[in-house]
Amino acid sequence: MTGEPETPAVVIDLDIALRNIARAQAHLAARGLAIRPHIKTHKLARLARAQLDAGAVGITCQKIGEVEALLDEDPAIPDVLLTYPVLGPAKLDRLRALARRVRLSTVADSEAVVDGLAAAFAHEPQPLVVLVECDTGGRRCGVQTPAEAARLAQRIAGAPGLAFGGLMTYPAAGGHAAATAFLAAAKAAIEADGLRVPVVTSGGTPDLWQVENDGVVTEYRPGTYVYNDRSLVSRGAAELADCALRVVATVVSKPTPDRAIIDAGSKVLTSDLLGLDGYGMVVGLPDVAIDQLSEEHGRLTGKGALALAVGDRVEIVPNHACVVTNMMDAVHVRLPDGTLEPWPVTARGRVT
Repeated sequence: MTGEPETPAVVIDLDIALRNIARAQAHLAARGLAIRPHIKTHKLARLARAQLDAGAVGITCQKIGEVEALLDEDPAIPDVLLTYPVLGPAKLDRLRALARRVRLSTVADSEAVVDGLAAAFAHEPQPLVVLVECDTGGRRCGVQTPAEAARLAQRIAGAPGLAFGGLMTYPAAGGHAAATAFLAAAKAAIEADGLRVPVVTSGGTPDLWQVENDGVVTEYRPGTYVYNDRSLVSRGAAELADCALRVVATVVSKPTPDRAIIDAGSKVLTSDLLGLDGYGMVVGLPDVAIDQLSEEHGRLTGKGALALAVGDRVEIVPNHACVVTNMMDAVHVRLPDGTLEPWPVTARGRVT
Protein backbone atom coordinates (compact mmCIF):
# COMPACT_ATOMS: atom_id res chain seq x y z
CA MET A 1 0.00 0.00 0.00
CA THR A 2 1.14 3.56 -0.62
CA GLY A 3 0.29 7.07 0.51
CA GLU A 4 -0.30 9.93 -1.89
CA PRO A 5 1.77 9.31 -5.03
CA GLU A 6 4.41 11.49 -6.58
CA THR A 7 3.01 13.59 -9.36
CA PRO A 8 2.10 13.53 -12.12
CA ALA A 9 0.12 10.41 -11.34
CA VAL A 10 -2.93 8.59 -12.65
CA VAL A 11 -5.32 7.60 -9.88
CA ILE A 12 -8.14 5.11 -10.45
CA ASP A 13 -11.08 4.91 -8.06
CA LEU A 14 -11.78 1.18 -8.05
CA ASP A 15 -15.27 1.53 -6.59
CA ILE A 16 -16.31 3.80 -9.45
CA ALA A 17 -14.73 1.55 -12.09
CA LEU A 18 -16.48 -1.53 -10.71
CA ARG A 19 -19.76 0.38 -10.55
CA ASN A 20 -19.35 1.39 -14.19
CA ILE A 21 -18.65 -2.22 -15.16
CA ALA A 22 -21.73 -3.51 -13.32
CA ARG A 23 -24.00 -0.81 -14.73
CA ALA A 24 -23.02 -1.45 -18.36
CA GLN A 25 -23.27 -5.22 -17.89
CA ALA A 26 -26.80 -4.90 -16.49
CA HIS A 27 -27.85 -2.42 -19.19
CA LEU A 28 -26.79 -4.64 -22.08
CA ALA A 29 -27.91 -7.91 -20.48
CA ALA A 30 -31.39 -6.44 -19.99
CA ARG A 31 -31.51 -5.88 -23.76
CA GLY A 32 -30.31 -9.37 -24.63
CA LEU A 33 -26.92 -8.18 -25.84
CA ALA A 34 -23.58 -9.71 -24.98
CA ILE A 35 -20.81 -7.38 -23.82
CA ARG A 36 -17.21 -7.74 -24.95
CA PRO A 37 -15.31 -4.82 -23.38
CA HIS A 38 -12.42 -3.20 -25.19
CA ILE A 39 -9.38 -3.25 -22.89
CA LYS A 40 -7.56 -0.42 -24.72
CA THR A 41 -8.97 1.95 -22.10
CA HIS A 42 -7.40 0.34 -19.04
CA LYS A 43 -4.85 -2.21 -20.39
CA LEU A 44 -5.02 -3.94 -17.00
CA ALA A 45 -5.38 -7.71 -16.61
CA ARG A 46 -7.08 -7.21 -13.25
CA LEU A 47 -9.79 -4.99 -14.69
CA ALA A 48 -10.25 -7.34 -17.64
CA ARG A 49 -10.82 -10.09 -15.08
CA ALA A 50 -13.38 -7.89 -13.27
CA GLN A 51 -15.23 -7.36 -16.55
CA LEU A 52 -15.25 -11.10 -17.26
CA ASP A 53 -16.38 -11.90 -13.74
CA ALA A 54 -19.25 -9.43 -14.18
CA GLY A 55 -20.50 -11.41 -17.18
CA ALA A 56 -18.58 -10.33 -20.28
CA VAL A 57 -18.39 -13.04 -22.97
CA GLY A 58 -14.78 -12.14 -23.68
CA ILE A 59 -12.58 -9.12 -24.27
CA THR A 60 -11.65 -6.98 -27.23
CA CYS A 61 -8.05 -6.07 -28.01
CA GLN A 62 -6.63 -3.87 -30.73
CA LYS A 63 -3.08 -5.19 -31.05
CA ILE A 64 -1.41 -8.59 -30.71
CA GLY A 65 0.92 -7.25 -28.03
CA GLU A 66 -2.04 -6.38 -25.81
CA VAL A 67 -3.31 -9.95 -25.98
CA GLU A 68 0.13 -11.39 -25.27
CA ALA A 69 0.63 -9.19 -22.21
CA LEU A 70 -2.82 -9.90 -20.78
CA LEU A 71 -2.48 -13.66 -21.23
CA ASP A 72 0.95 -13.63 -19.62
CA GLU A 73 -0.61 -12.13 -16.48
CA ASP A 74 -3.96 -13.95 -16.66
CA PRO A 75 -3.76 -17.16 -18.72
CA ALA A 76 -7.38 -17.94 -17.83
CA ILE A 77 -8.81 -15.20 -20.07
CA PRO A 78 -11.15 -17.34 -22.17
CA ASP A 79 -11.96 -15.44 -25.36
CA VAL A 80 -10.40 -12.56 -27.33
CA LEU A 81 -11.54 -10.65 -30.40
CA LEU A 82 -8.67 -8.81 -32.11
CA THR A 83 -10.25 -5.92 -34.01
CA TYR A 84 -7.30 -4.98 -36.20
CA PRO A 85 -6.07 -6.31 -39.57
CA VAL A 86 -3.02 -8.57 -39.14
CA LEU A 87 -0.42 -8.50 -41.91
CA GLY A 88 3.12 -9.79 -42.41
CA PRO A 89 4.94 -13.01 -41.51
CA ALA A 90 6.11 -11.92 -38.04
CA LYS A 91 2.66 -10.83 -36.87
CA LEU A 92 1.01 -13.89 -38.40
CA ASP A 93 3.44 -16.12 -36.51
CA ARG A 94 2.49 -14.35 -33.27
CA LEU A 95 -1.20 -14.62 -34.10
CA ARG A 96 -0.86 -18.34 -34.70
CA ALA A 97 0.88 -18.74 -31.32
CA LEU A 98 -1.91 -16.80 -29.61
CA ALA A 99 -4.57 -19.01 -31.17
CA ARG A 100 -2.97 -21.95 -29.38
CA ARG A 101 -3.36 -20.16 -26.01
CA VAL A 102 -6.87 -18.70 -26.14
CA ARG A 103 -10.11 -18.86 -28.12
CA LEU A 104 -9.27 -16.19 -30.67
CA SER A 105 -11.07 -14.40 -33.46
CA THR A 106 -10.03 -11.50 -35.65
CA VAL A 107 -11.25 -9.29 -38.48
CA ALA A 108 -10.51 -8.59 -42.12
CA ASP A 109 -11.70 -6.06 -44.66
CA SER A 110 -9.70 -7.13 -47.71
CA GLU A 111 -8.76 -10.22 -49.66
CA ALA A 112 -5.10 -9.51 -48.91
CA VAL A 113 -5.69 -9.88 -45.17
CA VAL A 114 -7.89 -12.97 -45.63
CA ASP A 115 -5.32 -14.66 -47.86
CA GLY A 116 -2.52 -13.96 -45.39
CA LEU A 117 -4.56 -15.40 -42.51
CA ALA A 118 -5.44 -18.46 -44.58
CA ALA A 119 -1.82 -19.14 -45.46
CA ALA A 120 -0.82 -18.86 -41.81
CA PHE A 121 -3.60 -21.11 -40.47
CA ALA A 122 -4.02 -23.64 -43.29
CA HIS A 123 -2.29 -26.41 -41.32
CA GLU A 124 -3.46 -25.50 -37.82
CA PRO A 125 -5.64 -28.03 -35.97
CA GLN A 126 -8.39 -25.44 -35.38
CA PRO A 127 -9.60 -22.84 -37.89
CA LEU A 128 -9.24 -19.16 -37.06
CA VAL A 129 -12.57 -17.37 -36.78
CA VAL A 130 -12.60 -14.23 -38.94
CA LEU A 131 -15.27 -11.52 -39.00
CA VAL A 132 -15.77 -9.04 -41.82
CA GLU A 133 -15.07 -5.49 -40.68
CA CYS A 134 -17.61 -3.00 -42.03
CA ASP A 135 -17.25 0.76 -42.39
CA THR A 136 -20.67 1.97 -41.26
CA GLY A 137 -19.74 5.63 -41.02
CA GLY A 138 -16.59 5.76 -38.89
CA ARG A 139 -14.45 6.07 -42.04
CA ARG A 140 -11.55 3.98 -40.76
CA CYS A 141 -11.09 0.36 -41.82
CA GLY A 142 -13.94 -1.70 -43.22
CA VAL A 143 -15.66 -2.81 -46.42
CA GLN A 144 -17.71 -0.03 -47.95
CA THR A 145 -20.93 -1.81 -48.95
CA PRO A 146 -23.05 -4.76 -47.78
CA ALA A 147 -22.33 -6.45 -51.10
CA GLU A 148 -18.58 -6.25 -50.42
CA ALA A 149 -19.20 -7.74 -46.97
CA ALA A 150 -21.05 -10.68 -48.55
CA ARG A 151 -18.26 -11.30 -51.06
CA LEU A 152 -15.56 -11.22 -48.38
CA ALA A 153 -17.59 -13.52 -46.13
CA GLN A 154 -17.63 -16.10 -48.93
CA ARG A 155 -13.88 -15.68 -49.37
CA ILE A 156 -13.32 -16.35 -45.65
CA ALA A 157 -15.69 -19.32 -45.62
CA GLY A 158 -13.89 -20.91 -48.57
CA ALA A 159 -10.37 -20.29 -47.31
CA PRO A 160 -8.32 -23.08 -45.74
CA GLY A 161 -7.72 -22.67 -42.02
CA LEU A 162 -10.44 -20.05 -41.57
CA ALA A 163 -14.06 -19.97 -40.44
CA PHE A 164 -16.48 -17.11 -41.09
CA GLY A 165 -17.52 -15.63 -37.74
CA GLY A 166 -19.83 -12.72 -38.55
CA LEU A 167 -19.69 -8.94 -38.90
CA MET A 168 -17.88 -6.26 -36.92
CA THR A 169 -18.11 -2.48 -36.96
CA TYR A 170 -17.13 0.56 -34.95
CA PRO A 171 -19.69 3.20 -35.92
CA ALA A 172 -19.29 6.92 -35.62
CA ALA A 173 -20.71 8.43 -32.44
CA GLY A 174 -24.45 8.87 -32.96
CA GLY A 175 -24.34 6.52 -35.93
CA HIS A 176 -25.92 3.42 -34.42
CA ALA A 177 -29.01 3.57 -36.66
CA ALA A 178 -26.93 3.88 -39.84
CA ALA A 179 -24.71 1.05 -38.66
CA THR A 180 -27.71 -1.19 -38.03
CA ALA A 181 -29.06 -0.55 -41.54
CA PHE A 182 -25.71 -1.45 -43.12
CA LEU A 183 -25.26 -4.55 -40.95
CA ALA A 184 -28.82 -5.74 -41.55
CA ALA A 185 -28.31 -5.50 -45.32
CA ALA A 186 -24.94 -7.27 -45.12
CA LYS A 187 -26.37 -10.02 -42.92
CA ALA A 188 -29.28 -10.58 -45.31
CA ALA A 189 -26.94 -10.78 -48.30
CA ILE A 190 -24.64 -13.25 -46.57
CA GLU A 191 -27.52 -15.45 -45.43
CA ALA A 192 -28.96 -15.38 -48.96
CA ASP A 193 -25.66 -16.92 -50.07
CA GLY A 194 -26.18 -19.78 -47.63
CA LEU A 195 -23.85 -18.68 -44.82
CA ARG A 196 -24.84 -18.27 -41.19
CA VAL A 197 -23.86 -15.01 -39.43
CA PRO A 198 -23.15 -16.08 -35.84
CA VAL A 199 -22.07 -12.71 -34.41
CA VAL A 200 -22.77 -9.10 -35.29
CA THR A 201 -20.63 -6.93 -33.04
CA SER A 202 -20.70 -3.16 -32.66
CA GLY A 203 -19.33 -0.76 -30.10
CA GLY A 204 -18.65 2.65 -28.69
CA THR A 205 -19.24 4.12 -25.24
CA PRO A 206 -20.81 7.40 -26.54
CA ASP A 207 -23.92 5.48 -27.69
CA LEU A 208 -23.86 2.77 -25.02
CA TRP A 209 -26.83 4.03 -23.03
CA GLN A 210 -29.01 4.50 -26.13
CA VAL A 211 -28.41 0.99 -27.45
CA GLU A 212 -31.44 -1.27 -27.77
CA ASN A 213 -31.80 -4.74 -29.21
CA ASP A 214 -32.41 -4.02 -32.88
CA GLY A 215 -32.54 -7.67 -33.91
CA VAL A 216 -29.26 -7.34 -35.81
CA VAL A 217 -26.44 -6.52 -33.38
CA THR A 218 -25.75 -9.39 -30.96
CA GLU A 219 -22.74 -8.01 -29.09
CA TYR A 220 -21.47 -4.62 -27.94
CA ARG A 221 -17.85 -3.56 -27.34
CA PRO A 222 -17.61 -0.44 -25.15
CA GLY A 223 -14.20 0.61 -23.87
CA THR A 224 -14.08 4.02 -22.19
CA TYR A 225 -17.15 3.29 -20.02
CA VAL A 226 -14.93 1.62 -17.42
CA TYR A 227 -13.31 5.00 -16.56
CA ASN A 228 -15.27 7.63 -18.51
CA ASP A 229 -13.67 11.00 -19.28
CA ARG A 230 -14.34 14.63 -20.07
CA SER A 231 -15.42 13.89 -23.66
CA LEU A 232 -18.14 11.55 -22.42
CA VAL A 233 -19.29 14.03 -19.79
CA SER A 234 -19.57 16.67 -22.53
CA ARG A 235 -21.69 14.27 -24.63
CA GLY A 236 -24.01 13.51 -21.73
CA ALA A 237 -22.91 9.87 -21.67
CA ALA A 238 -21.46 10.15 -18.15
CA GLU A 239 -21.48 12.36 -15.09
CA LEU A 240 -18.39 13.69 -13.35
CA ALA A 241 -19.11 11.22 -10.52
CA ASP A 242 -18.75 8.38 -13.05
CA CYS A 243 -15.17 9.35 -13.96
CA ALA A 244 -12.93 6.79 -12.27
CA LEU A 245 -9.65 8.07 -13.72
CA ARG A 246 -8.08 11.33 -12.56
CA VAL A 247 -4.68 12.81 -13.30
CA VAL A 248 -3.16 14.30 -10.14
CA ALA A 249 -0.68 17.11 -10.81
CA THR A 250 1.24 19.65 -8.76
CA VAL A 251 1.49 23.39 -9.32
CA VAL A 252 5.22 23.88 -9.82
CA SER A 253 5.22 27.56 -10.81
CA LYS A 254 2.98 30.64 -10.47
CA PRO A 255 4.61 33.20 -12.77
CA THR A 256 1.59 35.56 -12.73
CA PRO A 257 -1.57 35.77 -10.61
CA ASP A 258 -3.74 34.25 -13.34
CA ARG A 259 -1.29 31.64 -14.68
CA ALA A 260 -0.15 28.45 -12.99
CA ILE A 261 2.09 25.70 -14.36
CA ILE A 262 1.55 22.05 -13.47
CA ASP A 263 3.88 19.07 -13.85
CA ALA A 264 1.57 17.25 -16.31
CA GLY A 265 2.08 18.05 -19.97
CA SER A 266 1.40 16.26 -23.24
CA LYS A 267 3.28 13.17 -22.03
CA VAL A 268 0.57 12.65 -19.42
CA LEU A 269 -2.61 14.45 -20.46
CA THR A 270 -2.01 13.91 -24.21
CA SER A 271 -2.82 16.41 -26.92
CA ASP A 272 -6.26 14.95 -27.71
CA LEU A 273 -8.92 17.63 -27.82
CA LEU A 274 -11.89 15.60 -29.15
CA GLY A 275 -13.63 18.82 -30.10
CA LEU A 276 -13.24 20.34 -26.63
CA ASP A 277 -11.59 23.56 -25.49
CA GLY A 278 -8.50 22.84 -23.42
CA TYR A 279 -6.82 19.65 -22.34
CA GLY A 280 -8.89 18.51 -19.39
CA MET A 281 -11.28 19.52 -16.62
CA VAL A 282 -9.74 20.72 -13.35
CA VAL A 283 -12.00 19.27 -10.67
CA GLY A 284 -13.51 21.90 -8.39
CA LEU A 285 -12.14 24.82 -10.41
CA PRO A 286 -14.59 25.36 -13.28
CA ASP A 287 -13.06 28.75 -14.14
CA VAL A 288 -9.63 27.24 -14.80
CA ALA A 289 -8.67 26.18 -18.32
CA ILE A 290 -5.73 23.96 -19.28
CA ASP A 291 -5.08 25.98 -22.38
CA GLN A 292 -1.57 24.89 -23.35
CA LEU A 293 0.62 21.81 -23.08
CA SER A 294 4.27 21.25 -23.79
CA GLU A 295 5.90 17.91 -23.09
CA GLU A 296 6.25 18.30 -19.32
CA HIS A 297 4.32 21.52 -18.59
CA GLY A 298 0.62 22.25 -18.48
CA ARG A 299 -0.60 25.83 -18.35
CA LEU A 300 -3.62 26.71 -16.23
CA THR A 301 -5.25 30.08 -16.83
CA GLY A 302 -8.36 31.92 -15.75
CA LYS A 303 -9.84 33.49 -12.64
CA GLY A 304 -9.74 30.21 -10.74
CA ALA A 305 -5.96 30.15 -11.05
CA LEU A 306 -5.82 33.05 -8.59
CA ALA A 307 -6.55 30.61 -5.76
CA LEU A 308 -3.66 28.28 -6.64
CA ALA A 309 -0.23 28.40 -5.07
CA VAL A 310 3.04 26.62 -5.76
CA GLY A 311 2.84 23.18 -4.20
CA ASP A 312 -0.94 22.80 -4.53
CA ARG A 313 -2.24 19.60 -6.06
CA VAL A 314 -5.06 19.52 -8.60
CA GLU A 315 -7.17 16.66 -9.96
CA ILE A 316 -7.87 16.62 -13.69
CA VAL A 317 -10.41 14.60 -15.64
CA PRO A 318 -8.65 14.18 -19.01
CA ASN A 319 -10.36 14.62 -22.34
CA HIS A 320 -9.53 11.05 -23.38
CA ALA A 321 -8.84 8.48 -20.69
CA CYS A 322 -7.70 5.71 -23.07
CA VAL A 323 -4.59 7.56 -24.23
CA VAL A 324 -3.60 8.62 -20.73
CA THR A 325 -3.50 4.99 -19.60
CA ASN A 326 -0.86 4.12 -22.16
CA MET A 327 1.39 6.96 -20.94
CA MET A 328 2.02 5.45 -17.51
CA ASP A 329 4.01 2.42 -16.35
CA ALA A 330 1.65 2.12 -13.37
CA VAL A 331 -1.60 3.60 -12.12
CA HIS A 332 -2.48 4.16 -8.48
CA VAL A 333 -5.69 2.36 -7.62
CA ARG A 334 -7.77 3.70 -4.76
CA LEU A 335 -9.11 0.66 -2.93
CA PRO A 336 -12.44 0.56 -1.05
CA ASP A 337 -10.64 1.31 2.24
CA GLY A 338 -9.26 4.54 0.78
CA THR A 339 -5.64 3.42 0.43
CA LEU A 340 -3.73 3.54 -2.83
CA GLU A 341 -2.09 0.55 -4.46
CA PRO A 342 0.17 0.78 -7.52
CA TRP A 343 -0.89 -1.50 -10.38
CA PRO A 344 1.56 -1.92 -13.27
CA VAL A 345 -0.23 -1.23 -16.56
CA THR A 346 -0.15 -4.74 -18.04
CA ALA A 347 -0.26 -3.83 -21.72
CA ARG A 348 1.31 -0.37 -21.56
CA GLY A 349 3.15 0.38 -24.81
CA ARG A 350 2.04 -2.84 -26.50
CA VAL A 351 1.24 -1.28 -29.87
CA THR A 352 2.55 -3.98 -32.24
